[in-house]
Order: sequence, then structure tokens, then C-alpha cells
Amino acid sequence: MDHHYTAIPERDSKDMISADFSDEEKATYKDSTYEIVSKVAYLIGVPLRIFENEHEAPKMEIYARLEQDKTARIIRHLCIIRTSIERNFKNINEKMRMEYRTILSMPEYIPAESLNQLNTDGVNFIKKSSTKLCHHIIELNRLISDRINNCKRLFPLWINWDYIKELFIMPDGLKEDGTKTAADVYYANLSLYPYQMYINWIPQEEGNILYNDKKFVSLLYQWHNDYFSEYSKVSDAGSYIKGSIYEFIESSEKVVVVVDCENSDPYKLCATLKNLDYQYTKKIATIILFDDVHTASAWSILENFTKIPVEHMMIERVKSNKSLVDIKLTARACQEHYRNNVDSFIIVSSDSDYWGLISSLPDARFLVMIEHENCGPDLKNALVNAGIFYCYIDDFYSGNTEDIKLGALFKEMYRYIDSAVRLNVNEMFAEALRSTRIEMSDAEKKQFMAQYIKTMQMRISDVGDVILEFKRKANA
Repeated sequence: MDHHYTAIPERDSKDMISADFSDEEKATYKDSTYEIVSKVAYLIGVPLRIFENEHEAPKMEIYARLEQDKTARIIRHLCIIRTSIERNFKNINEKMRMEYRTILSMPEYIPAESLNQLNTDGVNFIKKSSTKLCHHIIELNRLISDRINNCKRLFPLWINWDYIKELFIMPDGLKEDGTKTAADVYYANLSLYPYQMYINWIPQEEGNILYNDKKFVSLLYQWHNDYFSEYSKVSDAGSYIKGSIYEFIESSEKVVVVVDCENSDPYKLCATLKNLDYQYTKKIATIILFDDVHTASAWSILENFTKIPVEHMMIERVKSNKSLVDIKLTARACQEHYRNNVDSFIIVSSDSDYWGLISSLPDARFLVMIEHENCGPDLKNALVNAGIFYCYIDDFYSGNTEDIKLGALFKEMYRYIDSAVRLNVNEMFAEALRSTRIEMSDAEKKQFMAQYIKTMQMRISDVGDVILEFKRKANA
């Protein structure tokens, strides 16, 4: 079954820039990140020159990073070749039939760079049984389908991987009819595809869907009748907020960050610190965490995710229902001001109790970091009236905080394992020998240990129970 389309030349990059946005759209997509769209653009095969163009969304640093990843490279060049064949199907097909040429000898249609890179990476999609051009597309589709899950690790856990994966899978793409249907849709709507690269979607007038992360992820979820609302994952605080923080730090003699761990989120603070320029934050003398036994355990590993020195103060309770964090924080801040010459404080807390601290140190300068949902209007009004700048740590890009979340999870799971599991296999084996009154020589014990105990396996039941099993022969 042949496709009957003329080749359509690739447009220049300036023609591919998204349609003009209204003021409302610009406001909606303001301060977005470009991490997700840059990765998708790389994988679907968007040309290098688009990444090099500073006026377009895909970022060159993402391109350079993924170029070092073999699994990402393979998907990129498979997609480039698939799009190249679809875009030039008629011309390639005629040369194969009339001139007996192979796609290896058509650099004008099939990029030799992509063919060479796939060969270097050990991937070959050209089969002797492929007598038709559409057979090459089928084999490309099979390879992409088989390998696309290798790229799952490139994307954060918070995004639905199935939605991303679907973009690369040609519907019914392992059959000739499926490849023809996909080609029909592609050619009829070529200008709607991102940079004219083939993806599996229902083409719509959406401008450049890879404009930025906020737009792309919102659309991606809409296409699946889903709704994406975690915009802190795809946007960052604006230049005014960051600039105000930098100006506060720069105009200070000595800055200390004091954190009320009871009334702050460790992951949001980590996101804030990660997205502030270290050129400015390195002037911060220390971050002092005032913690309580009832707060999140993630605070204990915050120091692993920032270059700023961290001091962790665990505050014990005199009464089980009364925290002393606010009192200790206030006392320490006064000490830092009068004894250690700290003239500026960044307070991280949504608790209005700290207004007393602010008002009691008239010579000190303050900047307050709060959270949208946890800070009431009274404190914000008081800060505004006092001319104290405040910002929301919720507004900073949080899509790159998986490392601290995973670190906190693993630390807690190891703690749980340590408290729940107390198994020493040497003691277990010795007790079993005593109970069964079996005598073994040292050689027999060593062999038994190697064959049965050190090969012990773990499986997890449907209800989450951990089951340890010995590998034994069928008649053992």
C-alpha cells in the first residue's frame, strides 16, 4: 500500500514560532519553565537550530544534556527518520521503485547524521524483509514503542508519563493501514505539528504547543480529559520577586534565615532556595531551622540540598501540647542581632506570632517568606503597613524538588526498616540447628549458607506484606 503525497519542504524556524498571544494568554503563561518542553522537543527530533535560537522555548542546555544520554539519542533519531520519511514519502518511494535506491543513499531526504548515530548506538531499523517504504515506518514504530519507556526516568514523577509516551506511539502503527491513516492526518495538518515533527495527537489550532511548560502540560492533560493544577511545578517566581530578594540581601551587612519548621514546608523552601541565584544567596551567613518533634522529617536533610550553612535546632517540649519553637526562634534572633551583628533576617513562617519579633527589633531589616494557604490577611496587612517585603514560597518552581522528597522518603523507610526488622541470618541458622538438633560440619554449614540463606529472596504480597523465601529444590 503506497502513500500518494508530494514532498513538502521544511519551513524556516521563524515560521514556526507560536502565534501571537493575547494579553490574557501572556499573563496565563507568564514565568513558566521550559524543562518539559525542551525534553519533548529533543525527543521528537526538533532541529538543533531551534534550540540554538534564544527566542524559542527549547533550551540548549537541555539539548546538550540529553545528547549525552544514549536512550534519549536513540528515540530522537528514530523520530527524526520517521518524520523525514513521512514528509518525503512520495519522492523516496519513487526512487526506491524506479532507481532501486535504498534510504541509506538518500541524504537529501533521510538525514545521514541520524542514520550514522543510530548505527553508532547499535540500532538498525532496515530489515531485508522490508520491501516497501511503509515497512521501514512499521519497524521504526516498533523500535520507538519498545524503547520509549527507557526515557521515563528523564521526566519527573509528578507528570503523567502515559500522556507523554502516547505522543510517540503511532496509532495502529505496526500495520500498513495504520501508517497510512497517520500519514493522512499528518499531511493534512502539517502546519499544526510542533516544528512539523510527527507526534500522535489530534491536530488543533493551538499555536506552538511547545511554547513553554505551563502551556504544554495544560494542553497535554486537556487532551486526555484531565486537568493539571500544580502550576508551581511548571512556573517560577517572577523577576520582580527574585529581584526584591536579591536587593534585600545585597543591601545587608549580614543576613540570617530563620525558619519556623512548624509553619513552613521543607519542600517549598527547598524549591525557593534552588531557584534563587547562588551569586546572591551565598552572602547568607546561615539558615537556622527551629524544629519540633512533630514536624516533617525532611527538615533533617535540607542541608544536603543547599550550599548555605544550615544549623538545625531541635526544640523539646515542656508540655506535650505546647510548642516552644516561636519563643526559641525569637530569643535566638535577638541574640544574632545584638551579639553577632546580624542586621537582616529572612523569616520563613506563615505564623503571625512573629510580628512581635519584628516590632521588637526596630533597627533590624526583615523579609518574610510565607505560604498562600497558611497566612491570613492580618499578618500581610501588617507587613505592608510596615513596609516589609513578603513573598510566597509556593510561587517558586517546585518541579525540581523530587530529590529532597525522595531523600526524605528513603530516610523514613530505612528508619522504619531498622525499627521493624531485626534479622541476623547467622543467629537464625544457629537457632535452627539447635532446635532441630542437626549437626553439621563447618564445611556443610558454609555450603548451606551459600546455597540457601545468602540466596534468600524477597517478594511483596498484594497487601504490602514483605515475605522472605529460601530458594530450594523442588524435592527439598
